[in-house]
Amino acid sequence: MALHKADEVGSEPLDVYASELSAAPLPRHRMPERESPARVAYALIHDELGLDGDAAQNLATFCTTWADDETRRLMVESLDKNMIDKDEYPQTAEIESRCVRILANLWHAPESDHTIGCSTTGSSEAAMLGGLAMKWRWRQRRAAAGEDTTRPNLVCGPVQVCWEKFARYFDVELRQVPLLPGATGLRPEQLRDHVDENTIGVVAILGVTFTCDYEPVAALASELDAIQRDTGLDVPVHVDAASGGFVAPFCQAELEWDFRLPRVVSINASGHKYGLAPLGVGWVIWRDREHLPEELVFRVNYLGGDLPTFALNFSRPGGEVIAQYYTFLRLGREGYRRVQRTCLDTARGLADSIAAMGPFSLLYDGRGALPAVSYTLADPSVDFTLYDLSDRLRTRGWQVPSYPLPADRDHTVAQRVIIRRGISADKIELLTSDMRRALTDLHNGARGPGPNVGFHH
Repeated sequence: MALHKADEVGSEPLDVYASELSAAPLPRHRMPERESPARVAYALIHDELGLDGDAAQNLATFCTTWADDETRRLMVESLDKNMIDKDEYPQTAEIESRCVRILANLWHAPESDHTIGCSTTGSSEAAMLGGLAMKWRWRQRRAAAGEDTTRPNLVCGPVQVCWEKFARYFDVELRQVPLLPGATGLRPEQLRDHVDENTIGVVAILGVTFTCDYEPVAALASELDAIQRDTGLDVPVHVDAASGGFVAPFCQAELEWDFRLPRVVSINASGHKYGLAPLGVGWVIWRDREHLPEELVFRVNYLGGDLPTFALNFSRPGGEVIAQYYTFLRLGREGYRRVQRTCLDTARGLADSIAAMGPFSLLYDGRGALPAVSYTLADPSVDFTLYDLSDRLRTRGWQVPSYPLPADRDHTVAQRVIIRRGISADKIELLTSDMRRALTDLHNGARGPGPNVGFHH
């Protein structure tokens, strides 16, 4: 039988690669005129996606790249559930509410059973909601006092691009404080020179994207207390715990960074990072209902009920939220603690190996914050760059980003490795072997094509 001959039960070809659709490059600019068999379209797209990088070797991303079979089944079973339609899918809405209460309790909200928060598409959206609430409350206070409301600013250290987007989209001056020599984030002694009567809040980062260290949230809050005593300025703190919000409660439980600090009014986190859920879910929790202005809550009545919503997005799938709740049930506190501690142990081992290689200076050694390692070249005058090293590692499939530290006066270039669930000690041993081989090649004059290995969040 010829490979292109039609199947007895229909017109589908027996061989995908003898089909009409496979006879030319797939359409890139116009929709095709004719239908194609489902298995043919699937196979050809599947083949293209095989050209993507191996998620297991992507050491640039904080995002979850491993999921068990039960997570995948729940995601498939939830394809038709719209997170915004709480009237049609009340149990999905209830599961979201349970997650909000669980996180409020985990982060020591004063009344966690009655707190307010929501799921989002990720921590970027969640961060913007926290920023908007601070801006609205600042504007309300200024307007009530008859003062100018046209020049809001937000104070922060080295932040991920979502805060730059927030500032630009919502017309807020972003006061990104330069790093002090040797610092890995914002420091308390820098605040007085940057906060004023127009400051809507200070963003403290629990897991700085660029260095992986925690900013000292309690010390920042304490300094703001002192500033209020001296000047009367009452500046709130929003904690961007995109990654650390699911690490600190389990591995650094004694660290005060959350709602135990009265000045912390809101927290965002990524469920799809160290929350161990699949891509597409973030969380924002407010200290109490007072800190989410009513003007930011919209009520929708055209989906079958009177539905309050205060997320930036509208329709979105419910599967990620359901998968988050499954992970909470499946692992519990003990399971999260075990997973994160294993990652931290692996990160510490990697840091020790990198320190022993010679040419690197550690910025963060995997101890006390995220399961990760960040470093620079100890001697910037060596005859290769970290971009060259990233290129050499990429030839073995490893994605290890090199990037300049933001707001750094010396324009320091750093490199980092993220350890997450699924990145085993054995895999890291393979990475370090490849790093040593790459360093030998670079010392012998080998070079990659240039600094084309970008930064990944």
